[in-house]
Amino acid sequence: MPLLIRPSRSADLSAIAAVYAWNVEHGTGTFELDAPSVAEMAQRRDGVLDKGLPWLVAERDGRVLGYAYAGPFRPRPAYRFCVEDSVYLAPDAQGQGVGRLLLAELVARCEAAGARQMLAVIGDSANLGSIGLHRALGFAPLGTLRAAGWKFERWLDVVMMQRSLAHGSNTAPA
Repeated sequence: MPLLIRPSRSADLSAIAAVYAWNVEHGTGTFELDAPSVAEMAQRRDGVLDKGLPWLVAERDGRVLGYAYAGPFRPRPAYRFCVEDSVYLAPDAQGQGVGRLLLAELVARCEAAGARQMLAVIGDSANLGSIGLHRALGFAPLGTLRAAGWKFERWLDVVMMQRSLAHGSNTAPA
């Protein structure tokens, strides 16, 4: 059965929380140390959707393989056209192009919503999958925050990448 990229639904929250929990417990792409509850994930999702931003899932055969969303980069009003993306996959969905399809659709939906810049704040400079994914979709490196986080008994860097959306900074926003 084909892969479907679609807006998330409330019914997806248990699967979304499970995907994220695996990434929290086993990965360095997120600096959270304790996996949030389904209720907490619901609040996070509602906060994104309330701002008119997308929260997408990748589904195959009725199973959520991963998700992606864009949230505001910072809360100050001047940042309102700049979003930060997040992409998380189930371990058995990695390396199959699922993340690329999710991120491509996320970029398109953020452009349609009026965003002008998208930032990737990638946990762990050794997270070559995420860095490569973002590079493949037109993100350029901005820099690395050295030893910004402590997880799994080691220091982890943060890699910053950026991509212009739609008209970027060439025109004033509508």
